[in-house]
Amino acid sequence: MRRKSLGRAVGASKYPGRGIIVGKTADGTRAFFAYFIMGRSANSRNRIFTESGGEVKTEPFDASKVEDPSLILYSPVKTAGRDIIVANGDQTDTIAQSLAAGHCFRHALMRCTFEPDAPNYTPRISAILHLGKRAADYSYEMSILKCAGGRGKKCNRYFYCYEPASGTGHYLHTYQGEGRPLPSFAGEPEPVKIANGLRAMAEEIWENLNGDNKISLYCRAVNLKTGEAESVLFNKYTK
Repeated sequence: MRRKSLGRAVGASKYPGRGIIVGKTADGTRAFFAYFIMGRSANSRNRIFTESGGEVKTEPFDASKVEDPSLILYSPVKTAGRDIIVANGDQTDTIAQSLAAGHCFRHALMRCTFEPDAPNYTPRISAILHLGKRAADYSYEMSILKCAGGRGKKCNRYFYCYEPASGTGHYLHTYQGEGRPLPSFAGEPEPVKIANGLRAMAEEIWENLNGDNKISLYCRAVNLKTGEAESVLFNKYTK
């Protein structure tokens, strides 16, 4: 499948919902990932990303206007040993706990399901970057948990494992576009082009997300030899 540019991929839909991109920079020296959120309701839009100690959290922009925090406030990025977890809900905690107990990414997500937000039943999307002691050890996995049949009773779980290629990444998002209910993502994660400049890539994603619906974006690149990390964070609303 032909790789799309980051801008073309994220801009293909007015409302992809929440998205994860994982890959390897074109020069082969760094692991890259991005996570973004969008929102249509006032409750969903009332959010910002914050970063501390390598962990990213979604927090209220205006705490007095929070209606229901259960599905909108969580930690989308966590570190577990040499692994980095990226997800669109509190399954980041489940994955981290599973790894700490000696289990794996798949084991954790077999205990999870889609979000209970009928009638959309938003898919849970997750990724894990395995950063080993050597640059050659880098690999990543992605997953989507989707409602089967649209009735909120059964869950289909899909897992994808990648041996990274320089200049290539994969893009997974929650929705195919707009609709009532919102149609869940279908197919495999989309191949995308990964360049070298972190800020340039972050800006390309941010500028091509729909201006009415985009809320926050976080991107990070990690040197595969030294472990040194660089990040870029954009919030639509700033305090």
